[in-house]
Amino acid sequence: MYAIIGLGNPGEKYAHTRHNAGFLAADFLASAWGFPAFSEESRFRAFVSAGLVGETKTIVAKPQTFMNLSGESVRALAEYFKISSENILLLHDDKDFALGELRLARGSSSAGHRGVKSVFDHFGTQDIARIRIGIGVPPENIPTDAYVLSRFSPEERETLEDTFPEIQRKVEDFLKSLLMSSPV
Repeated sequence: MYAIIGLGNPGEKYAHTRHNAGFLAADFLASAWGFPAFSEESRFRAFVSAGLVGETKTIVAKPQTFMNLSGESVRALAEYFKISSENILLLHDDKDFALGELRLARGSSSAGHRGVKSVFDHFGTQDIARIRIGIGVPPENIPTDAYVLSRFSPEERETLEDTFPEIQRKVEDFLKSLLMSSPV
């Protein structure tokens, strides 16, 4: 079993902010794969949807703990379903990349992303795969926290959504690589 975790902040106030790029990507994936609607799972403090990607049982989750506590939710989900950290892929915003730029990372630092750091802390490792979704570099006159909590313009939102099929390809390639490396 595999877990694809979109990071973000819960609630309508944050629904379409830059910091919720991971949630938006998770919504796209669950829909593209024909998974059922997300349901609230209080034991994980997350919204969860599950199904098959090919023949691979996959969970897509959106922690509802607020970004800085994401690790609590991800750890609870992983323990319940017995998912190792190697079988987890995080989707999250990254303010160090141009809007729409994507990077697959594993084994690197959180680069100051508190949601990622929380997950690393709860698993005791940085060896967790993630797709870093560029949200654009903050202008010099806007503090980082204000920038990541700002909403995308309609044009920016369209640019972001144009990356979702590529995110889907990267996630499916990730899942295939795990299957190929698994002992039979």
